[in-house]
Amino acid sequence: VQLQASGGGLVQTGGSLRLSCAASGSSLNSYATAWFRQAPGKEREWVSCASSDGGHTCYADSVKGRFTISRDYDKNIVYLQMNSLKPEDTATYYCVARTGPAPRTSVIDYEFWGQGTLVTVSS
Repeated sequence: VQLQASGGGLVQTGGSLRLSCAASGSSLNSYATAWFRQAPGKEREWVSCASSDGGHTCYADSVKGRFTISRDYDKNIVYLQMNSLKPEDTATYYCVARTGPAPRTSVIDYEFWGQGTLVTVSS
């Protein structure tokens, strides 16, 4: 499966953005998906995940209550709705997928990676 992320940009503190991850080559029905992010000078960190059927979602404590992961199975797209953005959310965001139903929170568990999309939150 190939993943193409989009939707990043510059937003003020408190604003919102919706990231999209379009999948091609295979249906996302067979893949658990997640979003990771990497800020300059920092390690890549897990943000959110969803099971292949979308029935189970998970969030890092830092984004819980502000971010929502969702999937459009007809369009084969995964979204990350980001609200109440903070400067510390500034990072390049990556959508990822792994074969199988169960999501994971480690970088090494995902074999398919999209290119990143940059999110910058100004203070």
